[in-house]
Amino acid sequence: MSALLILPVLLLISLASPAAAQYPAMTLTVVNNCPFPICPAIAPNAGHDILERGGFCLPTLSHRSFPAPTNHWSGRIWARTDCTHTGTHFSCATGDCGGRLECSGLAGAPPSTLAQITLHHGGHRDLASYGVSLVDGFNVGMTITPHEGRGLCPVVGCREDLLTTCPPELQLKVPASGGRVVGCKSGCEAFGTDELCCRNMYNSPRTCRASTYSEFFKHRCPATFTYAHDSPSLAHDCEGPKELKVIFCH
Repeated sequence: MSALLILPVLLLISLASPAAAQYPAMTLTVVNNCPFPICPAIAPNAGHDILERGGFCLPTLSHRSFPAPTNHWSGRIWARTDCTHTGTHFSCATGDCGGRLECSGLAGAPPSTLAQITLHHGGHRDLASYGVSLVDGFNVGMTITPHEGRGLCPVVGCREDLLTTCPPELQLKVPASGGRVVGCKSGCEAFGTDELCCRNMYNSPRTCRASTYSEFFKHRCPATFTYAHDSPSLAHDCEGPKELKVIFCH
């Protein structure tokens, strides 16, 4: 084969190769800075890979790092708290995913603080978008910290322990935890109305509005999403970070 023919053929191979669509290596790190053990969980959005089998446990003051996908990925990370494991039975007071240690793509039960992450989008800019959501309520403080990214890459999240100030009507208490507050529900979870859940006629930016319950979360953690159609500006696009760190009880 002549050199003139080899170059076009190699170009076609590189364009067709899956590796051509891959992005530089990146690390996801989950940190338990809480004075108690937690079981972090990871749920991908539809069509994306399950990472770390969807869940694991971390003792206090420990962390786990693992490679992020090198292609486009989006999903959420949260902490499960007050977990018990007896024989084959595993359950958590908050964030439980069907009684499994490894959630395998299942979502967690509210209330739970959520890290919402989208990796490797924006073409050659290789953007990582991230934000912390209290739309499903709160169970533990959380921040997201990018490392070695370019552009606007702030640390975002909710550092305050909202369990101590949660309104009585939003409090989640479980007998197994001695009746103490283990979660702070959203207005939607507590009352289930279309208006509070931004459903049906309220499912649009025009009709889905902040409530007194979402304002409780917003006042204390202004850099978080607190209702379904909250400001899109709360999600940040960081260009090419080498690591994203999700820190609980930061």
